[in-house]
Amino acid sequence: MSRRSGPSDTTGASAVSTLTDHVALVTGATSGIGRAIALELAACRTRLCIVGRDRDRLKEVESQAAGRAARVVVFQKDLTRDSEIEDVACRLREEFGQLDVLVHSAGEIASAQLESAAIEDFDRQYRANVRAPYLLTQRLLPLLKVMPGQIVFVNSSAGLSARPGVGQFSATQHAVRAMTDALRAEVNPYQIRVLSVFPGRTATPRQARLHERDGRAYQPELLMQSEDVSSIIASALRLPRTAEVTDISMRPLLKSY
Repeated sequence: MSRRSGPSDTTGASAVSTLTDHVALVTGATSGIGRAIALELAACRTRLCIVGRDRDRLKEVESQAAGRAARVVVFQKDLTRDSEIEDVACRLREEFGQLDVLVHSAGEIASAQLESAAIEDFDRQYRANVRAPYLLTQRLLPLLKVMPGQIVFVNSSAGLSARPGVGQFSATQHAVRAMTDALRAEVNPYQIRVLSVFPGRTATPRQARLHERDGRAYQPELLMQSEDVSSIIASALRLPRTAEVTDISMRPLLKSY
């Protein structure tokens, strides 16, 4: 395999990159922002690998992506289980031998005051939000070094500023931010780019559930749309390899409260 142009190349350095035929893996691809990213990358003609736990929703995304992507591969996996992360890494090695784009968009959230928050909820969020992307990245780094690739962590505005009632979730997102910053410094010498995205409130099924739980009117038209986030991520991924976007913070233009 030939390596892509790096910063030391003198020809074509400023050209916008294409994602055609890149191998792209998206976790949390069955809903919300993850689903939008998967379909955005499908439209870029990638060889798209989608990861999720729900078979029916995976099939729906696969059907939507099939007419756009160069190829679609489905992984019905629970990434909180180490063995299933190993399965993903093994299959990618066997089928592709490389990975160009890794997008972490899966995660869990629970809300409660610190005084009453269940430690089991904290453990579940840590395993899904921190440990799973850590281990998955670790296992896939050899494949990301081949071309070299790019890594995207879809974090949250809670990873920048903690709010009352979501201390557990915010703690996991701050941990992901620290992990991402350290990873970037470690893998930049291999020409691997690492992007953190911090979306504010976005119109997703999760956000609808949070509004319902809190007894607040859900006005999705006042929130960001999942496609807003996926579009900016795709733009960053296509950036010429002479530059790297490290952090993107997004929020709704209009405020619902």
